[in-house]
Amino acid sequence: MISKRLYYQNAYNIRFEATIVERVRDEGQTAVVLDQTYFYPTSGGQPFDIGTINNIPVTNVSIREKDEAILHWLDTRELWDDKISAHINWTRRFDHMQQHTGQHILSQSFIQVAQAETVGFHLSDNSLTIDLHTAQLSPTQVEEAEYLANQIIWQNRPIHIRSVSLEEAKKLSLRKLPPVRQGKLRLIEIEKFDLTACGGTHVSHTGEVGMIKVVKLERQNNQLRVEFACGKRALQDYRLKNGIVNQLTNELTTGIEDVVPSVLRAKEENKENRRQLKKQQEQLLFFEAAEMLKNSKMVGQTAVITRVFSDNECDPGQLRILGSHLTQNSQVVALLGLAGEKSQLLFCRAKDAPGEMNQLLKPALQILGSAAGGGSPIMAQGGGPATDKERVEQAIEKAERLLVGQIR
Repeated sequence: MISKRLYYQNAYNIRFEATIVERVRDEGQTAVVLDQTYFYPTSGGQPFDIGTINNIPVTNVSIREKDEAILHWLDTRELWDDKISAHINWTRRFDHMQQHTGQHILSQSFIQVAQAETVGFHLSDNSLTIDLHTAQLSPTQVEEAEYLANQIIWQNRPIHIRSVSLEEAKKLSLRKLPPVRQGKLRLIEIEKFDLTACGGTHVSHTGEVGMIKVVKLERQNNQLRVEFACGKRALQDYRLKNGIVNQLTNELTTGIEDVVPSVLRAKEENKENRRQLKKQQEQLLFFEAAEMLKNSKMVGQTAVITRVFSDNECDPGQLRILGSHLTQNSQVVALLGLAGEKSQLLFCRAKDAPGEMNQLLKPALQILGSAAGGGSPIMAQGGGPATDKERVEQAIEKAERLLVGQIR
């Protein structure tokens, strides 16, 4: 049985009585079909209403595909009474009414300003988007469309709803004719501005939308996705961003108009500071390598250097730079390790030094409980789980013993 869809006639009514005509059980969930309903089911890009039936939460409302019956999914296993009283959550309903009507206004605005038709619409609890059949719009076009949309809102134009046959619809200047072949079409008309077929819930006057603000543009293949906010959502978006701007003006001790230049200057200064810091770190690593070379062990003609750092002393990138500095010297082998949240081994040698670094790595990694690594006879590296210096030192000592055997 197809329920009477009373929300088509009155989206403002949120309390009603009805009779259960069918109960559905599906994987432990219960749904009921009513003889009439004001609950809007998910369809046409608009989400479902929530509320209660006999004080039992309605968690979802969907359309059954085989017969288009509206299923009211309940947070209960049983609902015995056939006669029910229902209550729709007005905050969610009105939010959807604002957003959906705002979408109609903005879609028509983009047509009038940029001849950009809407080919997709999506409304969720967190976002509202339309996809325009164009790859790009200028900032001026976006601003003009946004301003036109808000003018329509401020004029508080009435919104009319009526049903017509398909033949009648073909004679009207609809923004878009849906792909139907029979039955009645429900038309939403924003007086002297927009006319389109739609089954969603809408406000009765454009002023109830409050305002429209475009918040983001994103290119999707050959289409342009426009994210925007209407009414309460636009106010929440403004509050968030205004709070951020005010915080920035206080932190930067500047006016609103100077926030962006100040942030860009700070970004460039930070970039330069990082460059200088990196340069100084490389210089320190150069001196560190020279000091380590002085304290190296001699195995025949080869200088063997071993060292384990904690992760607050060195990172994997610095470890590689240190190894590079050391092995620029002739007849040098460096066995380096890193201990902390992630363990790291780096074995490298000068081109004229003896030893097969890749053969040393695997036995050393086994001590760390890892097999993640590899490399060549000249340089090999690998990582393991979190461990302390003592365990990494054991791995380095294992590699050193194997190296001595290779050299001799």
